[in-house]
Amino acid sequence: MTVPVQPRSHLTEKPAKSAIGPQRIVRHTSYKSGLLAGLIVLITLVAYVPALQGGFIWDDDSYVTENPTLRSVQGLAKIWLEPRSNPQYYPLVFSSFWVEYHLWGLNPMGYHAVNALLHGLAAVLLWLLLKRIKVPGALLAAAVFALHPVHVESVAWITERKNVLSGLFYLGSALCLVRFFGLEQEGTEQRQRFWWYYGSGLFLFTCALLSKTVTCTLPAAMVLLLWWKRGKVRRSEAVALVPFFLLGLGFGLLTAWLEQHHVGALGSEWELSFVDRFLVAGRVLWFYAGKLVWPAVLIFNYPRWHIDAGVWWQYLYPLSVLLVILVLWVFRQRIGRGPLVGVLFFCGTLFPALGFFDVYPFRYSYVADHFQYLASVGLIALAASAFTLAASRLSFWPKRVGVALSLVVLMALAGQTWSQSHVYKDWKTVWTKTLEKNPESALAHYNLGRLLLGQHKFEEAISHFSKAMPLKPNSAEIHNNLGVALAGAGRLDEAASQFAEALRVNPDHAKARRNLERVMRLLEKPLPDSVTHAKP
Repeated sequence: MTVPVQPRSHLTEKPAKSAIGPQRIVRHTSYKSGLLAGLIVLITLVAYVPALQGGFIWDDDSYVTENPTLRSVQGLAKIWLEPRSNPQYYPLVFSSFWVEYHLWGLNPMGYHAVNALLHGLAAVLLWLLLKRIKVPGALLAAAVFALHPVHVESVAWITERKNVLSGLFYLGSALCLVRFFGLEQEGTEQRQRFWWYYGSGLFLFTCALLSKTVTCTLPAAMVLLLWWKRGKVRRSEAVALVPFFLLGLGFGLLTAWLEQHHVGALGSEWELSFVDRFLVAGRVLWFYAGKLVWPAVLIFNYPRWHIDAGVWWQYLYPLSVLLVILVLWVFRQRIGRGPLVGVLFFCGTLFPALGFFDVYPFRYSYVADHFQYLASVGLIALAASAFTLAASRLSFWPKRVGVALSLVVLMALAGQTWSQSHVYKDWKTVWTKTLEKNPESALAHYNLGRLLLGQHKFEEAISHFSKAMPLKPNSAEIHNNLGVALAGAGRLDEAASQFAEALRVNPDHAKARRNLERVMRLLEKPLPDSVTHAKP
C-alpha cells in the first residue's frame, strides 16, 4: 500500500497570515469599550469619596430620615398611588429610597454611594450616546460631565437622587431613539426602524419622568438631533415623537400643579410679570454658562437677584442670549449646525427652570447648581468637540499636547469636585459654608438657627433667626422659631410678640397659636385681641 505524497508546494508553502475576523474586531472593541466605561465610573467614584462619608442634610429628612412611606409595604403603595404622600410625585426616586431603607436603614453612606454610582453610569451613557451620533471628543465630554464640580450638588445631596436617576433614564431613552431613528447612519436615507428600540425608549422616558419632570424636554432634544444630522425632521419622525411630547406635557402639568398646591410655590415671592420672568431667564442662562466655564465659587444657596424691569442693563442678559442664537443661525452654513444645536439644547433643557414656571426654590434663589444637571451636556459636548477638532487640525499641535491639556483640565475638575464634596459633610457644614460666601442668605441663617435650637443653644439660635428676619420679614416660620428660641432663653414677653407677629403674617399657623397660648398662660396674661378674633 502506497502512502499518498502531497505535492511539494503544499509541504513547503508557508501558511498564509490569517486576517483579523469581524468577530475578533467586535470582541476587541467591546473589551476596550468596557474598560473605558469602567474607568469613567471609577474616576467618578474616586472624585466623590468625600461625599460618600457625608451625612443627611436639609430636605433629606422629608425624603428619607423622617419619611413614613419608606417604612412599610403600605408606604410603598402610597408612594405610587397618592401623589401628595411625599414632597413631590417622583415614585421611582422614593421607591429606590424604600429599597435602600430596607437594605441599610438610615446609614447615609449607602445612599451617597448609589448617587455617585448612578452619576458615573449616566456619564457612561452620555459617552455612548455622543459616540453613536459621532460627536468629536465624546469621551472627553463624558469625563468632564462626570467630574465637573457643578454636579456635586446633584450627587452629594441625597435628595437630588431625582437628578442622577432621571438622568440615567433620560440618556438611556435617548440612546434607544438614536438607534430607532437611524441617526448612526449619517447621510443615508435608507435605515431600518427597530420598533423594539422605540418601545424601550418610550418606557425609559416614562421612567425618567417618574424620577424628575425636567426630563420632559427629551423629545424637543431629539428634534434638534434630527435637524442637526439631516437638516430636517420627516413627518414620520415627528409623528413618532408625539407620544413623548404628550407624556412630557401631562407630567409637566401635574408637577406644576403640585408645586403650587402641595409644595407651596404661591405668594408674593412668585408674583412676577412676564417681562420680569424674561429678565430672570436671560440672567439664569448666563449664570449657568458661567459656572460651567469657571466653577470657582459654588454655593448651596446663591443670592436672590433683585429683578427690576425699569433697570436698562438687566435687559442685556436675555437680549445677548438671543443675539448669540441669531449669530449661530446666520453662520450655520459656515461653521455647521452643531454649535447652534448645543446652545439650543442648553437653553431648552433649562427652560423649566428659567423662571417661566413657579417652583418652590425660587423663594430663596433663582438659581441652584442642580438645576443644570442635564442642560450642562449641551455646552460640555460643544466645548469638548471644539477642543478635539481644533487639536486635530492644527499641524503644529502634537496629539500628546492635546491629551496632556485634557488630563490637566480633568484633574483640576476632579480636585475641585473632591473639595466641594466636603461641603456636604453635614447640615451645619452646608449652612456655615453658605454663609461664608453668601452672608445674606436667610435660608442659611434660618436653618442654622433651627439646628442650634435643637441643641438648646438658644442665644446662638436667636442671633441667626434675628439676622434672617429682616431678609425675609414676611416669614411666619422665622417669627415662630425666633419666638421658641426667645422662650427657651426665658425672654417670654419678646417670645409672645414674635408668636403674635407669626400669626399676623399667617393667621392659620397652628404652631404659632399653640406657642402663644402657652407663653401667655405662663405670663398670666390674656391673648391679644388681634389673635383672639383671628380665625383659629
